[in-house]
Amino acid sequence: MSHGINPGVTAVKAKRTIKNLRWWVLVLFLLGVTVNYITRNSLGILAPELKSSLGITTQQYSYIVGAFQLAYTVFQPICGWLIDVIGLKLGFLVCAGIWAVVCMMHAGAGSWFQLAILRFFMGGAEAAATPANAKTIGEWFPKKERPIAAGWAGVGFSIGAMLAPPIIYFAHASFGWQGAFMFTGVLAMLWVILWWLFYHNPEQHPNLSKEELEFIKQDNEPDAVKMPFLTALKTVGKNKRFYGIAIPAFMAEPAWAVLSFWVPLYLASERGMDLKQIAMFAWLPFLAADLGSIASGYLTKIYTRWFGCSRTNSIVASSVTGAFLMISLALVALTKDPYVTIALISVGGFGHQIISCMLSALVVDSFDKGQMATVNGMRGSAAWIASFLFSLLIGVTADKIGYNPLFIAMGFFDLIGAVFLVSFIAERRTKRA
Repeated sequence: MSHGINPGVTAVKAKRTIKNLRWWVLVLFLLGVTVNYITRNSLGILAPELKSSLGITTQQYSYIVGAFQLAYTVFQPICGWLIDVIGLKLGFLVCAGIWAVVCMMHAGAGSWFQLAILRFFMGGAEAAATPANAKTIGEWFPKKERPIAAGWAGVGFSIGAMLAPPIIYFAHASFGWQGAFMFTGVLAMLWVILWWLFYHNPEQHPNLSKEELEFIKQDNEPDAVKMPFLTALKTVGKNKRFYGIAIPAFMAEPAWAVLSFWVPLYLASERGMDLKQIAMFAWLPFLAADLGSIASGYLTKIYTRWFGCSRTNSIVASSVTGAFLMISLALVALTKDPYVTIALISVGGFGHQIISCMLSALVVDSFDKGQMATVNGMRGSAAWIASFLFSLLIGVTADKIGYNPLFIAMGFFDLIGAVFLVSFIAERRTKRA
């Protein structure tokens, strides 16, 4: 009788195993980051009406944006350390639950100051996305697959921004601006439930086959060492490679801040577009960013196969390629055509996401599992310091000198970052990965 039962048990186990589960886990994470960006970008899409309805000036709007960016800057390493210590499932769950609730609370805001407070708390919670990105890739993929996984993970950061304009437009048309915030907050809460139900670490996942677990663990990386927060910061701060990643991130982020928070307002004030036109066209730079995310990992394979670059050098070369594409933003100052403007900004979105995904891949490639989320959080903080300062600069100067000087600056920031990337990260000896 025992002999008759065992095959049945084996069959049940075999049925529960999901082939290539690591990619399905990445899809689940990507979905969460997509919702993260829909909730985050709701403010930018609704900015023209919020300014009118609540009597908000451009400078006050920059304070609202700055409150989010300040919190995002401060809390990225904290959220990263939390995820490293208590685990990806629980750490990301707590943060996502907070940002979902705070997004819904935006519907009750009656002034720019109240919006700024809410954006601060939302920014602190949403800061978990960047460190969670590195942690997911590090836990679920072997080193040889991580650049491509980082590229696909980066899709979530831009697809949410791409989907935000049409989703917010229709939610606004149906429920008003208050209802648009409620709608996106509910979307976020639904994802929190999915994450709680379906995410598990590789060692504990009931649907992961033994063969795939061995494939994921093929690099025999040491177990994660958990450190106190200040010790972790001090250890990372002594590593030169961190600055080769953090400085390019600092130079890259102003462009993404403009795409996320300022392009809708720019299209309305400088190009005369209404909310419907913005919803029709403002998603295109983020579609281009999605394509850049996907292309980035495969670009590393081209540099490896065609030019014999090592894995590290192929990642660096891909990022430098993205930096040259960012020059398109400087060309925005030379055109008056709104459609050409959208096209040039889209090229910039493509280039930026190549850079961003490759910097995440370098974090995962350069640091052990016990530090990945913390380091990517610190990288994110460096990026968002620049984002925060640049948004305040726009708030002070845009109405006085226009946006053109700012676009010209953004066109060349990443080339400066590329110098540090090559100097601190690139390997001096060419070898095949």
